[in-house]
Amino acid sequence: MSVEAVQGALGAEHAAVWTYGLVSAFISQQAAAVAEGANAHRARRDATERRLRDQGVTPNPPAPAYLPPQPVDSAASAIAALIAVETDACVAWRGVLERTEDAGLRTSALDALTTAAVRATRWRRAAGLTPLSITFPGTAVG
Repeated sequence: MSVEAVQGALGAEHAAVWTYGLVSAFISQQAAAVAEGANAHRARRDATERRLRDQGVTPNPPAPAYLPPQPVDSAASAIAALIAVETDACVAWRGVLERTEDAGLRTSALDALTTAAVRATRWRRAAGLTPLSITFPGTAVG
């Protein structure tokens, strides 16, 4: 297991949980999707912390707050923040995939990458952005 990569993915999960909490006040029309995303990231965060502890590693704690790409003051800026954290989660979990040979961790990382990419696509659709999906999620080239 690449501890540094897993800690990076944990950081992305901490940021996602925090951001979903932040945006919930601005996206009442999609409250169910916000709750689903928050719950999924919370579960992934908890599982990642357990994995680290099982390996004798202390998980990095969350930051007190996270800086979204732009101030969140509307539904549009809230959705932009969600797209950003889902994209960041894709990058982090792809990094885990690239740095481990552990089959269980690879399976978990692939699932995390896939589900984050699907959520990012849903939020892009809600924002009316194109393209809706990224060809290779988690890479700099879309």
